[in-house]
Amino acid sequence: MVKSSRLYIRDSGLVHELLGIGNTEALAGHPVVGASWEGFVIENLLACAPPRTEASFYRSTSGAEVDLVLTFRNGKSWAIEIKRGLSPVLSAGFFSALEDIKPDRSFVVYGGNDRYQLKPNVEAISLITLQQELLSF
Repeated sequence: MVKSSRLYIRDSGLVHELLGIGNTEALAGHPVVGASWEGFVIENLLACAPPRTEASFYRSTSGAEVDLVLTFRNGKSWAIEIKRGLSPVLSAGFFSALEDIKPDRSFVVYGGNDRYQLKPNVEAISLITLQQELLSF
């Protein structure tokens, strides 16, 4: 999702077209690449979430944050951080946020394909694999 002073555009394809970004090479060098990836991931995860899943984000006054928090009808919640790179690095603020919100599961969606534990209770996962998890939830 790209934010301007007046407008939010949630479709990454429209964002790229409006900004004149014609290919992946141009996108990789553009300042909007991180926000574009984050919006793309969020939109695709929400499309796969079960009906009546609540989506939010978490940000504390001290700067702790999680990009996406999904709360399901059964009361369980997932914390999802989004990183574009192939070697995701998490901030202390992310772990502080996890202590605050106490999700049942925690994920980092990243640009790679492997699935692995980053830290206890935090799993690195590809977008498509997390979509499959949501569809089978």
